[in-house]
Amino acid sequence: MRVLLKATMDTERANEAIRSGKMPELMKEALDHLKPEAAYFGALGGRRTALLFLDMRDSSELPAMGEPFFTQFDAEVEVSPIMNGEDLRKGLSQLR
Repeated sequence: MRVLLKATMDTERANEAIRSGKMPELMKEALDHLKPEAAYFGALGGRRTALLFLDMRDSSELPAMGEPFFTQFDAEVEVSPIMNGEDLRKGLSQLR
């Protein structure tokens, strides 16, 4: 199942990672571990946020998805099922 992982980082923890020079390394580790289909980063609601699009094959993968962000950035993590256009067409065809 395709999911969106939204990690909203604690400002102070992210500032520490930037000041120490560890932010690029920590992000690379998280992305290498999670292998997202796509990853976007920006300031949402005034806080550093990562939006990762992932393929979750089993719900047992859920704990490991959020851990890099919980442990490194004290982040608020949300995971939501999402669809691409093909998924939406397939789902809508089942409504008939």
